[in-house]
Amino acid sequence: MTKNLLLSFILIAMLGFAARAQEALFGAQQIVSPEVNADGTVTFRLMAPHAQTVQITGDFLPTEKMDTPMGQMDGPGKAALTKDDKGLWTYQSAALKPELYNYSFIVDGFTTTDPNNPFLIRDVASATNIFLIGGGHADLFKVNDVPHGSVTRRWYDSPGLGMDRRVTIYTPPGYESSKDSYPVLYLLHGAGGDEEAWINLGRTSQILDNLIAEGKAKPMIVVMPNGNVIQDGAPGEGSKGFYKPQFMVAKTMDGTYEANFQDIIRFVESNYRVKADKAHRAIAGLSMGGFHSLHISNNYPNTFDYVGLFSAAIMPREDASGKMYSDFDAKLKAEMDNGYQLYWIAIGKTDFLYDANKEFRAKLDAMKMPYDYVESEGGHTWRNWRVYLTEFAPKLFNQ
Repeated sequence: MTKNLLLSFILIAMLGFAARAQEALFGAQQIVSPEVNADGTVTFRLMAPHAQTVQITGDFLPTEKMDTPMGQMDGPGKAALTKDDKGLWTYQSAALKPELYNYSFIVDGFTTTDPNNPFLIRDVASATNIFLIGGGHADLFKVNDVPHGSVTRRWYDSPGLGMDRRVTIYTPPGYESSKDSYPVLYLLHGAGGDEEAWINLGRTSQILDNLIAEGKAKPMIVVMPNGNVIQDGAPGEGSKGFYKPQFMVAKTMDGTYEANFQDIIRFVESNYRVKADKAHRAIAGLSMGGFHSLHISNNYPNTFDYVGLFSAAIMPREDASGKMYSDFDAKLKAEMDNGYQLYWIAIGKTDFLYDANKEFRAKLDAMKMPYDYVESEGGHTWRNWRVYLTEFAPKLFNQ
């Protein structure tokens, strides 16, 4: 093959590749969805000329009752899109308040994501699109032009669990260039979550960056572990490879996690510049993570000066046993007598755990155990938990 013939062959191959790439590019839907309008309404669009029905479901719509593994709960509502003569389906929302929202399309009964919106989050095994209406507290969820911290995924040795495990760690702006030591917040996820939950669904790094920049929160390290003791890492990120995440896996609330939590603290305090004392440690979590925070803090009463229970499960299941859950009232009294700076409880008025939290507060009242209480609208949702973090973090390490 001559040199000129070889060059011609290469040129033809490159042109063919470029044509295929352009075909993939221009074959995609050239549609804006969602489009946030100046009046706060949002327009959603989907090109589906052969579809018979298209609906949208999302947390910006009125709630509907739905069956879940935790029983009947409020879930996102649905609304119908309208179709034009070209097969373009459209829905325009009412004016929305500042918030981070999620949504999906339902096409002829099949739930799917919006092909024109590449921004998604995974909650347990469900992926949904997101969009943000700025303003108010929602500005804390945005990436703003402020100094930024770092987010790393580290592996720590857990002798008690017999494996190396993955943990997500946020370090505040300036950590790498300074010699300062920092306080630590251990932030725990709920059932079905993992070490990715708070950083992705909870917007932890954005919230902390913004609060610190505004002078509303102390610079702190935030440690977000995996609370599922049979996993070394999140599905797709650990040694078990790719598999469908489950809402509740084995051994999540049987005391094993609480009994081995000190492995995480030892790793952090051996590998990061931290103030390794009770006054500079906080622990908080949502739902199952609130349950873990409650029982870790009362089993190790000289470890944390700040405790946050976000929509927390309170009492162990009937089949759970062991020393982590024994002598519950006595441990609470020991924690109270030992002293702490803040015991913070928050829950939504329609949360399915509301009554359990009400009973728990009655127990604390009878003991005269001090706590702060926040009651919000809504239920067992990330919309509440993100806000709880924005309210809890500024209260930490101010003594």
